[in-house]
Amino acid sequence: MLRADALEAIYPELKERIVVTIMGAVAVELYMLGHRANFFYLEHAMGLASSMGLGIALSIPQEQVVVIDGDGSLLMNLGTLSTLARYKPGNLLHIVFDNESLLSVGGFPTATSTGTDLAGIARASGIPRVIVANTPDALKASVTEALASQTLTTIVSKVEAIGPKTFHMDLPLLENRFQFKRRLQEMRANHQ
Repeated sequence: MLRADALEAIYPELKERIVVTIMGAVAVELYMLGHRANFFYLEHAMGLASSMGLGIALSIPQEQVVVIDGDGSLLMNLGTLSTLARYKPGNLLHIVFDNESLLSVGGFPTATSTGTDLAGIARASGIPRVIVANTPDALKASVTEALASQTLTTIVSKVEAIGPKTFHMDLPLLENRFQFKRRLQEMRANHQ
């Protein structure tokens, strides 16, 4: 499955939700589908999208938060799975695209290319719902189901190690930060 096809399949579910992505290909491909002020592309902090998403989910429990992660990023911060499981925010969905490589920083193979099972690690860490979805249709159905369940869920999807032709986004990091902050403030104010 191409990650771009997977993102296109789930984009309708993302549009109105808080979304935090890792850097690189995932961020660019989501941006190309249509940037929204509630999307944050976490640059220069590899491995921390899930931690940031957890903080947002705990601070704004009325809003659903979707973290879009990658295998390389998750492997850099495996402890996040046990932390997510400890707090179990029902408003957090953690999607992991596993292309078995560090595509955005040179294409080096990750441990998943030699057998590391991220879904198995998520289960062993205590994540209440773990789903493997390896087609766009299966991913779309899993995302819809996970968001409706109000249960912390990790979805792992194998994708091909193919990225966009360019990693350029016409959105400066600081502008994304300010847009996102303002949008979160608006969302929080709507619940007070």
